[in-house]
Amino acid sequence: MATGQIFSKTTQALFYNYKQLPIQRMLDFDFLCGRETPSVAGIINPGSDGFQKLFFGQEEIAIPVHPTIEAACNAHPTADVFINFASFRSAAASSMSALKQPTLRVVAIIAEGVPESDAKQLISYARANNKVIIGPATVGGVQAGAFKIGDTAGTIDNIIQCKLYRPGSVGFVSKSVKMMVVLGELGGSDEYSLVEALKQGKVQKPVVAWVSGTCARLFKSEVQFGHAGAKSGGELESAQAKNQALRDAGAVVPTSFEALESVIKETFEKLVEEGNIPPVPEVTPPLIPEDLNTAIKSGKVRAPTHIISTISDDRGEEPCYAGVPMSTIIERGYGVGDVISLLWFKRSLPRYCTQFIEICVMLCADHGPCVSGAHNSIVTARAGKDLVSSLVSGLLTIGPRFGGAIDDAARYFKDAYDRGLTPYEFVEGMKKKGIRVPGIGHRIKSRDNRDKRVQLLQKYAHAHFPSVKYMEYAVQVETYTLSKANNLVMNVDGAIGSLFLDLLSGSGMFSKQETDEIIEIGYLNGLFVLARSIGLIGHTFDQKRLKQPLYRHPWEDVLYTK
Repeated sequence: MATGQIFSKTTQALFYNYKQLPIQRMLDFDFLCGRETPSVAGIINPGSDGFQKLFFGQEEIAIPVHPTIEAACNAHPTADVFINFASFRSAAASSMSALKQPTLRVVAIIAEGVPESDAKQLISYARANNKVIIGPATVGGVQAGAFKIGDTAGTIDNIIQCKLYRPGSVGFVSKSVKMMVVLGELGGSDEYSLVEALKQGKVQKPVVAWVSGTCARLFKSEVQFGHAGAKSGGELESAQAKNQALRDAGAVVPTSFEALESVIKETFEKLVEEGNIPPVPEVTPPLIPEDLNTAIKSGKVRAPTHIISTISDDRGEEPCYAGVPMSTIIERGYGVGDVISLLWFKRSLPRYCTQFIEICVMLCADHGPCVSGAHNSIVTARAGKDLVSSLVSGLLTIGPRFGGAIDDAARYFKDAYDRGLTPYEFVEGMKKKGIRVPGIGHRIKSRDNRDKRVQLLQKYAHAHFPSVKYMEYAVQVETYTLSKANNLVMNVDGAIGSLFLDLLSGSGMFSKQETDEIIEIGYLNGLFVLARSIGLIGHTFDQKRLKQPLYRHPWEDVLYTK
């Protein structure tokens, strides 16, 4: 590293308070400069660790994330620059912590609004310990062709146009090898220190300078430009006076800001002619891949989507279910049945349909602690597992033998009815195939002890459905099966399955193809899963509230045999 140079092509930094865009711009600059290793060695996000994925050219890389400054310094001892993107509230404390790390040499503080007393304390500590502070309230810094801090130098296009991806011979408001360019402003007297240095011969290099703010004299009253310092405090602090003083001291000062570029070029070319500056060979910078989102917006690429969704949309001001805004759902007093109709069936069903859905959910929410699903959830909860684990253990028992026969009941009842089979032909045909009739049969209920849930569903359908042909067919099948055994009654699966067929066909809102698809996909079993989740969650909470111990099945309830 040259004398007086802060950064080099091997400089690495620790980035405090993760910001994706500034880090990615640093990595893109690294790639343009032909660096072999990324300039960001690690990221510090208080309380977090892991990795952040970013791009180094076309290669995706993982940059380590550390929870503390100390941990990051220990993990990356060669990183000697600390880039602090903390807010003004915590910038001083985190910067002081960084200055106290033996491996860190330069601390750049981006935040504005850091109290002046804190800034003075940081600067004093840095000077006493031979360290460098950049900021507070800085954009950063850049070493052409080597290293840059955060958003310094703007976009990649600007960096390429300014050729900052390669070393040069002109330093801008900094020390350089051959030539200096200074851009000042009206107000203050800093430029006069340069005037004195030129007069005393302390600065031997060519200086191109311009002090902005010459238009201030056009205003009748005093004008402040940009910030507190850019205000003339008298004739000596005016832009015209400073420019003339610099010109008199030997600096090259253009006649206007517009002429600054040409003056810099002329001065540089003169140094080349005199042999003071060897021309730097031009190199073609590598192409930085454009981010996909930017390229898509500009119409440069087409990218396929990975997910298709037709039931909801969370873009815009509020979420929508099947095109219905959330506010409309609330304002119209929609219930759970209406939401299910939108998200499952992608349409607003008539009120009698959505109310039937809600009745099914209420009637199937629970069936006591002894059924297999509830038993599993209870045992899991008593084992100390969390809510989701207890719920899932109960849901996994749902299938052909427990609550999962609604779709099969609907499928077989519909096929038999549509083909015109008599209950006898249907039941005996199933028997010959070795298939039990779904929706028929119960371990407890019988001809003389009917399932009250089935009766309530049938009563509602008779009162509100325009047609109950499938339910009536299922009742005829039940009459035939009861002639064979007293417990071959219609269960809740059969009632819901047959009545949902009547809902789909009687509402006039579903085609035959849609009805077949709904049954095939498993919509009706989904209704039981949704409903029973309520009860399984309840059993889980009940066991935890009662602080029940680990469950162990009693020996006397097990038949041990060879």
